[in-house]
Amino acid sequence: MNDRFEISLLLDYYMELLTEKQQDIMNMYYNDDFSLAEIAEINNTSRQAIHDLIKRCDKTLISYEEKLKLLEKSNIRKTKKNEIVEKLTNEYMLSKELVDDIDEMLEEIINS
Repeated sequence: MNDRFEISLLLDYYMELLTEKQQDIMNMYYNDDFSLAEIAEINNTSRQAIHDLIKRCDKTLISYEEKLKLLEKSNIRKTKKNEIVEKLTNEYMLSKELVDDIDEMLEEIINS
């Protein structure tokens, strides 16, 4: 799970559980695509210190997900929503407008 995209998704769920400094650095690295050297310069520290902090935060985020499974549960909900919309479209032959309305409502439920 150590790929950049997945860590970025985990940040969406668990960012607030990190310290402010960790949040800033992780946001710069994963969302703003700053290099380690750029982040180190901004924070007046070494590139190695930034690297170590990012790796520590990666492990922390993964640990949170292993315990809380928020990302996994979200993916399951989205899959189920897509199955419902597909069934309404293909098996029940509902109009596209009605299916779109239902899809929108389900999306709101998932994201609330």
